[in-house]
Amino acid sequence: MVVYFSAPLVQTLTLTHLPYLTLNKDTWNLCRSNSWVKHRSVNANSNCKETKLGQSCSFAMCASHSSSGSYQNSKRVWIWTQSKEVMTASVERGWNTFVFSSKHQQLANEWSLIALICPLYVEEGGIFDNENRRVATIFEVSNPQELLQLKPAKGEEENVVINLLDWQVIPAENIVAAFQDSQTTVFAISKTPSEAQIFLEALEQGLGGVILKVEDVEAVLELKDYFDRRDEVSNLLSLTKATVTRVQVAGMGDRVCVDLCSLMRPGEGLLVGSFARGLFLVHSECLESNYIASRPFRVNAGPVHAYVAVPGGKTSYLSELKAGKEVIVVDQKGQQRTAIVGRVKIETRPLILVEVKRDLDTQTIYSILLQNAETVALVCPCQETGHQKTAIPVTSLKVGDEVMLRVQGGARHTGIEIQEFIVEN
Repeated sequence: MVVYFSAPLVQTLTLTHLPYLTLNKDTWNLCRSNSWVKHRSVNANSNCKETKLGQSCSFAMCASHSSSGSYQNSKRVWIWTQSKEVMTASVERGWNTFVFSSKHQQLANEWSLIALICPLYVEEGGIFDNENRRVATIFEVSNPQELLQLKPAKGEEENVVINLLDWQVIPAENIVAAFQDSQTTVFAISKTPSEAQIFLEALEQGLGGVILKVEDVEAVLELKDYFDRRDEVSNLLSLTKATVTRVQVAGMGDRVCVDLCSLMRPGEGLLVGSFARGLFLVHSECLESNYIASRPFRVNAGPVHAYVAVPGGKTSYLSELKAGKEVIVVDQKGQQRTAIVGRVKIETRPLILVEVKRDLDTQTIYSILLQNAETVALVCPCQETGHQKTAIPVTSLKVGDEVMLRVQGGARHTGIEIQEFIVEN
């Protein structure tokens, strides 16, 4: 088991200048920093990769594990801590760049003996590598005047670390706008995963990275979970065609309308089903009609008992959704993104039962109950030729029609897929 050290400033950051390097097991034990140069004499061996940062600044960076997700590869995190437990959790999750204050060189030395780490040091308004070369400049921002002075310097690529002492959201957005055409990578010091998320999402593009300054292991786990959820967006969900075998009016029931904080496009919706083993792609109300205005933020998703797909490969009951929770929005091709629930409405309405089977599995039945209304539709497969139809209203659905289905494991415990024997009818 690989152990990583945590220090007062342990950071895993996204530097466009600091590419992630793949560690070869043959060089694992060769890439270590054990002593200090000048204030800190660290002996970095020849297997450590040196990446240029600007014209005169370079940063000795050991090869490290990298998560495969594109979001994690575009953003970097450094950890600032004195907790060995935080260091260990960080390294196990691929974050092995740590920043220390100049008085904690002994801690850096101790951790270098037990883990493959890349130490940086805070001193005199800057961050330095183990050869005393400046990696980044630190700026503290406590008022609008100081923020206005923070501008990219012409011809310089030096990295910038900001410490926002007052407001966070608006200053972060202003910084993203100011540096968008610059080669400078900007990082922000954050004391919680929530603050880190603010910096990483400012003006959609976000800052280049964050320095997570914490002493609590849970903060590291929460931030890693955030990165994992963001990376899910880049993965296509496997959807399959299913053929309708039964359509039947079912009577009254309590159905759930899910209103999101995002707009959906034609072909997008939520994955919902009576059984977790098969979730139907229920279309949003984004399509125009003659009798009611479109509501592209809404999915009339089904009764309270139904499962709905949420981030992390999990499911939730529709009745459990509430403002602030996240769901997965999926389109015909399986492209997915996360969206925040803004409101949930539960009302008694007439329902219709839809059952389908897959061509390769004629025994297993997949079913869903939906409100019996023209505005409720199921997404159908993409048409290779001719008119592009995105969804079929349940009121027009008939035996033989094809719809999109997400097939997965049926056994669940608190929304998490588990391996066990289960029969659902």
